Amino acid sequence: MNLLIGSLTIGFILSVLALGVYVSFRVFAVADITTDGSLTLGAATAAVLLVRGTPPGLATLAAAAAAAAAGTVTGVLATRFRIPSLLAGILVMTALYSVNLRVMARSNIPLLSVPSLAEVAGRAGERLSGGARSVGVLGWEVAVRDLAMLGGAFLVAVAVAALLYAFFRTNLGTAMRATGNNAQMVRALGVDTDRTTVAGLALANGLVGLSGALLAQYQGFADVQMGIGMVVWGLASVIIGEALVRSSRLGLALAGTVLGCVLFRLLIALALRWGLDPNDLKLVTAAFVFAALVLPRLLERSARRKKVSGA
Repeated sequence: MNLLIGSLTIGFILSVLALGVYVSFRVFAVADITTDGSLTLGAATAAVLLVRGTPPGLATLAAAAAAAAAGTVTGVLATRFRIPSLLAGILVMTALYSVNLRVMARSNIPLLSVPSLAEVAGRAGERLSGGARSVGVLGWEVAVRDLAMLGGAFLVAVAVAALLYAFFRTNLGTAMRATGNNAQMVRALGVDTDRTTVAGLALANGLVGLSGALLAQYQGFADVQMGIGMVVWGLASVIIGEALVRSSRLGLALAGTVLGCVLFRLLIALALRWGLDPNDLKLVTAAFVFAALVLPRLLERSARRKKVSGA
């Protein structure tokens, strides 16, 4: 039960990252490699501020703002300097490794002894449970703090998805979506597509940084290596989510991204539970992404062949 609750909690936290990847990958058709660096930047910024006594909420918002600034740099490189977006993301991600080391002043910052949002959620859960430290769930004893953090992560994921849905129905959000669909047409309507692209990448990386800040506070540390491979994780979540909902409608796509991330995390947790060597985790993650990319196409081809043979 503890494995399940922990996996769900991390899944909902990383679903905020997946929503950021959805913005860059599906709205703007950019596989933004900046994600790997901006997640660590968000975690590093939050950790440093928390250690210095900054309130957890303010530290988390500052972390999202720092990551949004990194996304802005990527957008400027891609639009103003006409560097291919993939290469721009690689350049910023590479630079962020040194930036993150400068921010942290070391490779790892522990957060177990400083106030954080995880501690706030734990105290709130204990107050709601009348001071109890554990409760029974399906015959298992579960710590109230773990349930509170799961509930908090769920609420954050739902709130971010709802805010994104509302934002993309505004004039600016609609312009961003139109830029990703047909930039030439949008420019003909008088919209500055460079600005919408920069704003979109800033938004995407801001969400990634928010996820990094939440992840660091939940795990109790920030590490300079924690962002490696996270863009693949986000892409897998988006693709799995699309396979689940089978719809391009905005609301369903956002909900599918959250569900895809949670499901992906559960699959990884089960693989580790069944004896997967942690050293092979990135390899298995890449294999899951490959399967998520290829299987839908193979199934679609198979269905077409059956229709043709049946006709």
